[in-house]
Amino acid sequence: MSNIKALMLSWEFPPNVVGGLSKHVDGLSRSLVQLGVQVHIITAYKEGLLSDEIYNGVYVHRVKPLNDKDESFFSWVAGLNLTMAMEAKRLAENIEFDLIHVHDWLSGAAGIALKKFLSLPLLTTIHATEFGRSGGIFNEMQRFIHEKEIQLINQSDKLIVCSHYMFKELCTVFKVNPEKLTILPNGIEPNMSLVKTTMMPEWKNKKIIFSIGRMVEEKGFETIIKAASLVKERGLEFFFIVAGKGPKLQQYRGKAINEKLEEQISFVGYISEIEKNAYILQSEVAVFPSLYEPFGIVALESMILGKPTIVSNTGGLKGIIQHRKTGLLMDPGNAESLLEQIEFLLTNPKKAKEIGRCGKKMVNRIYGWKHIAQETILVMEDLLLKTVF
Repeated sequence: MSNIKALMLSWEFPPNVVGGLSKHVDGLSRSLVQLGVQVHIITAYKEGLLSDEIYNGVYVHRVKPLNDKDESFFSWVAGLNLTMAMEAKRLAENIEFDLIHVHDWLSGAAGIALKKFLSLPLLTTIHATEFGRSGGIFNEMQRFIHEKEIQLINQSDKLIVCSHYMFKELCTVFKVNPEKLTILPNGIEPNMSLVKTTMMPEWKNKKIIFSIGRMVEEKGFETIIKAASLVKERGLEFFFIVAGKGPKLQQYRGKAINEKLEEQISFVGYISEIEKNAYILQSEVAVFPSLYEPFGIVALESMILGKPTIVSNTGGLKGIIQHRKTGLLMDPGNAESLLEQIEFLLTNPKKAKEIGRCGKKMVNRIYGWKHIAQETILVMEDLLLKTVF
């Protein structure tokens, strides 16, 4: 059992869930607490939530940015970092923290300031980068984020990344010394809470292909729309259900309507965790066609339910799956490749079940949060031994 006291900074934390970062911080912090680490998380306040509470053993402190109503996201982030730093200083008056653990650039400025003010080592988990998401840095907004990432990476005493793909990206794009990096994957826990989902009549008697993710370009949902068009053209009995919210949701819905694909694809918007599990279990196949994916927690969420899963042969996703053993790989952005993998699973039901079983077994063995929390504690202890202020 560890007696480390960790101050964690993350702009999102349940029940305020924007993306996969929130789930990661939740799973890691809960598991660290179970292993004896005292975890205090400072995160953004959201209407209706408590400013201070103990959530699954984790001390959660929610703060409002100084300029909470600012329409500029970057001004909002700057204000959030200021109040994060102020709250941390207040907590440190009564708690002797051992280290600071920052998650991504959004809370990086506060982490850097607190490292100096509190004389504590700074551990940072880099979940994704602007360079990777965009395939380069092309405009002022991207340049701003990229510079913030550089500052945080340079000021951190130790860095955690979730995949070999991200390890390579930080070494090549950011020139990070490999000795500063540790690879620890995202974790997952089985969540079998289910609800009976009433399917729309037009979905019945069709093979359901399910996908979920944030509605942004890098998630590759354009590929599913192209695949749906091919399904219509060839008269195949597939129906794609795509869940999730994000800035491109209405655009994708509009494109499906304009191309008259209502009988091949539906963008259902936000769904709950319980509904997500129900959709996964009622589908034939789960698909995650990302163009950029540092890790791919959503793939684990379908695999742990025993569902045969298709992912893009890119980023962290390709490190999760052994082709036709624990899942299937498709060429990123290639609708023909996606349909080829789907048809393989649907025409080989015994093999599909075997792939689902093997994927579930692999996820349970390698990606359990307890195991990852244990490895994180080793990184923290090594950091404390090597960092002298």
